Amino acid sequence: MARTLHIPDYVQELKGEAAFAVLARVEELERKGRNIVHMEIGQPDFKTPSPIVDAALESLRRGDHGYAPTLGIRELREAIAKRESRKRGAEVSWQNVAIMPGGKMAIFVAMSATLEAGDEVIYPDPGFPTYGNVTNYLQCIPKMLPLVESRNFSFDREVFVQLISPKTRMIILNSPNNPTGGVIPADDLRFVAEYARKNGIWIISDEIYDELSFGEERTPSIWDLPDVRQQSIVLNSFSKTFAMAGWRLGYAIVPDQLISAISVLSVNLFGCTATFTQHAGIVAASLSNEVIYMRSQYLERRNYLVDALNKIKGVSCCMPEGAFYAFPNVSSFGRKSSEIAEKLLVDFGVAVLPGTAFGEHGEGYLRLSYATSMENIREAVKRISKGLDSLRI
Repeated sequence: MARTLHIPDYVQELKGEAAFAVLARVEELERKGRNIVHMEIGQPDFKTPSPIVDAALESLRRGDHGYAPTLGIRELREAIAKRESRKRGAEVSWQNVAIMPGGKMAIFVAMSATLEAGDEVIYPDPGFPTYGNVTNYLQCIPKMLPLVESRNFSFDREVFVQLISPKTRMIILNSPNNPTGGVIPADDLRFVAEYARKNGIWIISDEIYDELSFGEERTPSIWDLPDVRQQSIVLNSFSKTFAMAGWRLGYAIVPDQLISAISVLSVNLFGCTATFTQHAGIVAASLSNEVIYMRSQYLERRNYLVDALNKIKGVSCCMPEGAFYAFPNVSSFGRKSSEIAEKLLVDFGVAVLPGTAFGEHGEGYLRLSYATSMENIREAVKRISKGLDSLRI
């Protein structure tokens, strides 16, 4: 008798990402004639700046469509190192930059290169779902670090300390954070660094929104602390900063001892990143005015949206310090966040995500992306207000 074909449990247990699931559902509703305001997907509504597009087309026309070096073409690695060095006020070597096809691949490769089954991984909750998914896929043990609204969605230090154990092998940070928009203060980063250094723990710092922060100073980074640079992996992507979500271009700043492992994993996983997108990335890494403009638009949208949400009875919303998400507290309505999100979509035509799409500590919250036009935001607020009013009847 033939043996039954089997899909491993750790693959079957993988979860999807709510933003894409809701987007697919919304598109189906729109095909049926429904008018839906999109606030579910974290995708810039701006077009990719034309110099980037022109660089990609020029690259293709001159024949840059073959394989590239696994860690990326040197010109792009140098361009990223130059931009990162300028941002940080400290030299980042191009030899420590690894190019990858998107931020998610960077997360997967970085975690795969440093973790073994049974290792414990501390990551933020609410947080980007890929952290937990990859932790489970690698058969590691998830340790969720709650983000606290009263601390502007940083973490409680006492809770952090309680999560540390002899099995802790990785701490994942995301600042500015998806979904909350919170920024981890420099003092909290120093606190994390102290424990990581003393206990030999890897740190992944996901800084995909670092250039979309709204403070007067640059968002603090774990890489700012020289004592832990050799155990810290900084991840970033062109998707958010340069409105290049579909281009699949990400990178990691990797410590010396890890670059060889990253290279071997990468060549087996994806071989190389598309050459023409890398040439587009070289131009992107030189831009500043376009980024400043997009950030100014996000700031205007943020201010309007948060102010409008806080005027809705029963809603309170912290002012996000970065990214392009608002994370309003709707716990006063006494319903699960998934129920509220469903009602807003089905009955009122506005797509948002429940906070629980980002972990159990997201209960009582909704995530709204303001990477959309002011016209859409104003309409969404009207519909959300009506929808929440209906819950009080």
